Amino acid sequence: ISCDDDLRRSRLTVFFRLLLWLPHLVWLILWGIVTIFAIVANWFVTLFTGRPATSLHRFISAYLRYETYNFAFIGLVANPFPGFTGREGSYPVDLSIAPPVRQNRWKTGFRIILGVPALIISSALQDAAGVVALFGWFTGLFLGRMPQGLRNLGVFALRYQAQVNAYLWLLTDAYPFSGPSPESRHEPVPIPETA
Repeated sequence: ISCDDDLRRSRLTVFFRLLLWLPHLVWLILWGIVTIFAIVANWFVTLFTGRPATSLHRFISAYLRYETYNFAFIGLVANPFPGFTGREGSYPVDLSIAPPVRQNRWKTGFRIILGVPALIISSALQDAAGVVALFGWFTGLFLGRMPQGLRNLGVFALRYQAQVNAYLWLLTDAYPFSGPSPESRHEPVPIPETA
């Protein structure tokens, strides 16, 4: 996940955030029902061919991006109203998903069981995201901005949730990584030798 958000929040849209989000909730549910069938179909395709179907991968990826944009909006991690298509690059908190590649059939067969530890961590991070949304609502309403630390915690929770969903939904064979994102890792600074 990349984040290009300026931390400013419109007090009016913060106050009415849940009401504004209702059309997205309806679309998330309707699109989500179809996505469940696509995930099941993709599981069979991946299990038998060792590779996800390109069209199903693209469809599920768009839904995952759309879901991420919505959770960023409702959790006050980002300010703008999201679009309805899940198009990459269309939201300040963006999700990049690699194209379909060959996947291990054993991992595919036992994906749900393998994903249980990641789901537990994701659940805990979603609790943290709820705290971010609550404090973000008050600070956004009174200050017109989101504290950077809160926003970053929200982005971290969204990133991990997206990784878990991408793994469970067969968009990637890589297990979710809960450490710092690759973008935030820095090379260690060499310590000068003293004479």
